[in-house]
Amino acid sequence: MRLSKLNHKVAISIPLCYVTFNVKLRIKQKVIMMNVWRIEQEGYEASEAADSGNRFLIGNGFVGVRGTLEEYGADKQVALNLAGIYDRAEGHTWREPVNAPNGLFAKLEHMGNIIKHKQILDIRHGIHSRETMYEHAFLKIERFASMATPHIIHQRIIVEPKNPVTLICGIDADVWDINGPHLIDIHSQGGDVLNVSAKTHEKNQPISVCETCDKAHDEIRNMGHSVFRVFYITGRFVLDRTITINAEAVSTTYDVALEAHKSIWEKLWRGSAVKIMGDENAQLSLNYSMYHLHSIAPRHADSLSIAARGLSGQVYKGAVFWDTEIFLMPFFTRTEPHLAKKLMRYRINGLDGALAKAKAYGYNGAFFPWESQDGGVEGCTDFNVIDVFTNRPVRTNFRDKQIHISGDIVYALCQYMDWTGDETLWKTGGMTLAKACAEFYLSHAYCRVGSNVLEFTDVVGPDEYHERVDNNAFTNRIAAYTLERAGMTYPVRKPRVKNGVIEQFDGYFRLEDCSLDVVKSRLKDEREYWGTVNGVAFTTGIIKQADVVTLLSLFGEDYPMEIKKANLAYYEPRTEHGSSLSACMHALLFCETGESELAYPFFVETAEIDITGKSKQFAGLVYIGGTHPAANGGAWLTAIHGFCGLKVKNGELQIAPRLPGAWEKVTFTVILRGVEHRVTVTKDGWDASAYPKD
Repeated sequence: MRLSKLNHKVAISIPLCYVTFNVKLRIKQKVIMMNVWRIEQEGYEASEAADSGNRFLIGNGFVGVRGTLEEYGADKQVALNLAGIYDRAEGHTWREPVNAPNGLFAKLEHMGNIIKHKQILDIRHGIHSRETMYEHAFLKIERFASMATPHIIHQRIIVEPKNPVTLICGIDADVWDINGPHLIDIHSQGGDVLNVSAKTHEKNQPISVCETCDKAHDEIRNMGHSVFRVFYITGRFVLDRTITINAEAVSTTYDVALEAHKSIWEKLWRGSAVKIMGDENAQLSLNYSMYHLHSIAPRHADSLSIAARGLSGQVYKGAVFWDTEIFLMPFFTRTEPHLAKKLMRYRINGLDGALAKAKAYGYNGAFFPWESQDGGVEGCTDFNVIDVFTNRPVRTNFRDKQIHISGDIVYALCQYMDWTGDETLWKTGGMTLAKACAEFYLSHAYCRVGSNVLEFTDVVGPDEYHERVDNNAFTNRIAAYTLERAGMTYPVRKPRVKNGVIEQFDGYFRLEDCSLDVVKSRLKDEREYWGTVNGVAFTTGIIKQADVVTLLSLFGEDYPMEIKKANLAYYEPRTEHGSSLSACMHALLFCETGESELAYPFFVETAEIDITGKSKQFAGLVYIGGTHPAANGGAWLTAIHGFCGLKVKNGELQIAPRLPGAWEKVTFTVILRGVEHRVTVTKDGWDASAYPKD
């Protein structure tokens, strides 16, 4: 089958071997060298360990390995972050994911000072490497988290000494934790197989890290619970190491494992690659965003989702937010629908937790966790921010008032079903979930005397700077959508509209209408949290992130073009973009209104966020650094649904090209209802070939 909307035919192919080029991006006085499949940073500065840990992350869905150097310890935020394994340490309020002992530790002794250093990430194949020239030796280390065998990480160490040096490598049991320690009953042993084993506090869940290598060591060193091999090196030395987590120790050939790993990456790119002609920076940043999405996808599990900070550490308690449903699901639904199905299965399997949460608050139906952890358990606390002046926890209302989360899940479930045509999820728990969410909204709603219109009061919308508001426009619309999809017909209060501008919530137009700069000038500490009743934004119209704009991006067919334009013009200057979820929603809506050039800077901000590191690091005194999967998904959404104008109507693809100035042509692949469509978009039209998917 062949579809064509082009004035002339365009040959379709999405080659993986793009022509490489070099791009220089200056970040905090450092220069990042890049091409479409590689980022490289020169210079050795331990103070940048946190940013580099995010920027050079590798992962395989089971484990995320922060991009720190092999000789670093817990003080530099080294982490082997495990997916889906949580623990609450004794005396701590928050549960968070567990970081495993670091089996990748390696350090040279007697090597002298550093002469030259660079760190490299191959984003085509998920390989991290570093090259360091010391006075007395050259050191190169390469590592990858195996896509073929998720429980295994491979490492190759190459040492070329000028003078005798000592290599120490093994398992460092000094684990970095935010609210830990999480490991108890720690034991270590040396020998042909190094091992550090432990248990978690809450569930006594075993955590085990084993290491094998292909060379005989000269000695074993034990330091506390850590265990290391020692090699005395006088000539060129190559050591291949295999680190196994929570599985039986194995020893395999590095080169064979690497080829299997690369093969899977190549397959992933063949099904998802996007080629942008005419804009080298956009190509790199979009590749990088998609690399992160592939790296954190839990392909190894039948029912597991993706945390808001991916596998970059314990930030945000390793919890699953609405980020997954609204910002990540579109990418996976269109490129790996079998994986999207697993993400939704996680929510269906967590229904009991949502039912229990609703009951605990006095409601019927399903109130899903704002911060979902293992088993659909609510990980969010009532105190999520620490005041910078008093050092005391601040009461927030994310856990109990952000009721739009249940509707977000129904929205994603139905979008999956509509796009794929697969109704098995709906028939095996999805319909039950949707009805339970609808019942929750009905039990939460109220009607004014003499009215039959449902209203939702005392809620928090996407804009978290204004808590406990009435009739947040986005919340009301997502609730109405949920009721519709559950087959329940009830009218829901629609927002007020003033001069074409939708009121974000009741009373929003009565707030102080001041500029973003005015609010910033009122800060006494740059780490202040802007929300809650004492925050500088609370009594003003300044908002944290896209709220009405998100409503219009998700439900654009409800509103005419002039409404969309009016709301973009009104809300964007009043938006701080204090969340990585904000810029892409503005980009999508600017594309929808035909203003691709205005959308482009928001696309760049979204796609480059984990390269530049330009994001909030603190909410009050709470560290919120890490990678940004929602922005990664938002970059793809903007490129494909925004600039290429991808839509589906009556089960068929529709394309409305609105490419930004520099973009000459875009090619991409999506799977719609079991059929693979290879699409080419130009400024003048589009062309697609369709192939049945095996």
